[in-house]
Parts: sequence; structure tokens; C-alpha cells
Amino acid sequence: MKTQTAEDEFLPPLWLPELFDSGKQLLDEVKGAAEPTGSGIIQEKVSKGFDLHEKAAKMLSQLDLFSRNEDLEEITSTDLKYLMVPAFQGTLTMKQVNPSKRLDHLQQARKHFINYLTQCHYYHVAEFELPKTKNNSGENHTAITSMAYSSPVAMASQRQAKIERYKKKELEHRLSTMKSEVESGQADDERVHEYYLLHLRRWIDISLEEIESIDQEIEILGEKDSSREASTSNSSRQERPPVKPFILTRHMAQAKEFGTGYPSLASVTASDWYDQHWKHGALPNQGIAKATPEEFGKATQQRKDQEKEKEDDKQTLQGGREWDDWKDAHPRGYGNRQNMG
Repeated sequence: MKTQTAEDEFLPPLWLPELFDSGKQLLDEVKGAAEPTGSGIIQEKVSKGFDLHEKAAKMLSQLDLFSRNEDLEEITSTDLKYLMVPAFQGTLTMKQVNPSKRLDHLQQARKHFINYLTQCHYYHVAEFELPKTKNNSGENHTAITSMAYSSPVAMASQRQAKIERYKKKELEHRLSTMKSEVESGQADDERVHEYYLLHLRRWIDISLEEIESIDQEIEILGEKDSSREASTSNSSRQERPPVKPFILTRHMAQAKEFGTGYPSLASVTASDWYDQHWKHGALPNQGIAKATPEEFGKATQQRKDQEKEKEDDKQTLQGGREWDDWKDAHPRGYGNRQNMG
């Protein structure tokens, strides 16, 4: 993944500190960008940052800066930061957006993270268990999955690693307070050594989490490929021809003599039956004249008049009943009692 342009060919070669600082700055810009990862601006920064860290890794290999014959205390404070180059390579590889090469990017990023963790494990930067892996070969791809930790010591180490991950906030706070002091050159050698050692431990946690995420995504991609292959094989199968109807008789002579043996065997489909009856006007709704709008309105008015007459009759009947009740309660001469002797 190289993005070298014609202008870059005339630039003087960068030294290791310049390669590391420029690549680290691009990585920070990519991680803190508000634009989507797939945008052209972000992908250009990802490409340039990856190219710078790749050159830094080659230069580290040529200089043989780190030796297996020395301890962590023997590495100079300013050189400790170069141990993080593989972790930066893995992070930028994960940021590449190309669906057709996603599996390759995942496997490459995993190798970079494993390389970083292996170096940190050798120098005893922190106590953690290296992810043990095995290769599962498929027809079209090779998936890498993590193996379970079996020994009690390994399980205890894994549990301790999880506890350490909960201390991220404290670690981030310490790094933020020490950053300005180290970058300004005011910190002494011991302070610089502590600062980069904290960075190494922080990237150990990040690498372990990224490997878990990579293994899960590789497994999902493998399942998608398997389902796609299964659907392709199913669609390629030839469809079986329809079964030819047969007669439940012992031989053809008996069938000709006695028939098929089904007295109600269908001779036409439902659609054909409907079409035949429609042509002959034999359907239930055929032959019935539809009412015109005037006739429909007249019938509606008649129905309303009948309902009104019924309502009037009810009111008249109710009024008559009330009058009869009043006459029963007030007989003739009921109120003329003033001049009675």
C-alpha cells in the first residue's frame, strides 16, 4: 500500500524519528477525525500513515535496534516508542476500506498486532497472555480463531488482563498530564522512560481488544462465504420434472374397462369452470339488472319517508297515552270546588 507521488521522489529521505512522528501524527488525525472512515481525505491519510510506518519498520529491521540479548531497562528511553510501530501498522490496516480485500486486511492487521504483543511479552512490558492461534483452512479462505486458555495459570493471566483493562481511564489521565512535559523536553530521562512505558502498556490493551474483534469478524465473514456457497449449490441443482399422473388399477385393460377408480375426478380447473359458466350466463350474479341512480335515490327516499311515518306514529301514540293518564288523574269537575255549598 504505497502512495508515493512524483513530488515525493525529489524529497530527501526521512530519518527514523521523522518517519515515526509524521506517521503518529497522521494516525492521531485519523482516529480523531469527524469525517467517515471511508471518505477520500481519511483514506489518503491512512495510506500515507501506513507508508511511513512501513518505512520505519524496514529501517528498524536494518538498524537492528532491538536485540533479544538485552532487557527492557537497557533500551534507551527515546527508543522505547519505536516498539509501537507494529501496533500502529495494525491500526492503520484496520482503517483501510475495501470490501473485496477485507479478509486480507484483517489477517494482515492481526499479524501486526501479534508481532507487537510478542515483542512486549519478550521484554516483559506487562503481564498478559499471548493469544494462541490455529489456522482453519476453508475452501476459499483461511480463518484464524483464538484458542481457549486451558491451564489455570493462563486463565488467571487472562482474568488479570481484563482487570488491567478497567484501569484505562487512570492510564489515559497519567499520559495526558505527562504529554506536555515530555514533548517540550522538560522531563528527565526517567520521566520519559515512564511515559513511553505507559504508552506501550496502553497499546497492549488496544491490541488484545483488536485481536478479539478481528477473530469475530473473520468468523462472520467465513459464515457468509459458507452460506453463499450453499445457496449457489442449491440454485444450480436441476429441478425435478413433475410427476406424471397414474391410474390406481392393476393394468391398462382394467383401467379402460372400469375407469380410473375415482368417481369425482376433476376434469377442468376452477378457472376454466368459471370462464365456461360466465360465457353461458349461469353465474349467480348474472341476469340481474342493476338499479339506476334515479331508482336507487327514489328507493332511499321512500325508505326515509316510511321511517319518518313510523316515528310520527310513535309520537302520536305516546301523546295519546299521556292524555289518557292525565284524564284519569284529573276527573271532570276536579278543580271546580270554590263555590260548593
